[in-house]
Amino acid sequence: MECTIKWLDGMSFIAETGTGHLVAMDGAPDAGGRNLAPRPMEMLLAGAGGCTAFDVVLILKRGRQDVRGCTVKLHAARAETDPKVFTHIRFVYTISGKGLNADKVERAIHLSAEKYCSASIMLGNSAEIVHDWEIVEAD
Repeated sequence: MECTIKWLDGMSFIAETGTGHLVAMDGAPDAGGRNLAPRPMEMLLAGAGGCTAFDVVLILKRGRQDVRGCTVKLHAARAETDPKVFTHIRFVYTISGKGLNADKVERAIHLSAEKYCSASIMLGNSAEIVHDWEIVEAD
């Protein structure tokens, strides 16, 4: 896996991933940024959310569950001193579908958290991670 980060101006950067996709990042105005794009740490948090959502949906589909939606909200706290690593992250999953089996949803989240989601497992080295979830019956 590769990624190239290029400084544009101020505190704006563009990342080009190894698959050729572009992602912008910017800093807060008090750090010289213009608030035009997510902060790098926000991207890290979003990556962990995307990683686990991908896992959960894939596991549920493979388990023949009629999953219709998956939302993961992340709430994170950071250390107050440098390096300002994440110290606590709460993942809140809302899984919707028709007749979803609660045990299979819980298993999918557990498998992502313990085995498949490289991003959240890596963040777990510095942060306490909590997973909460709810199932919503789809119309």
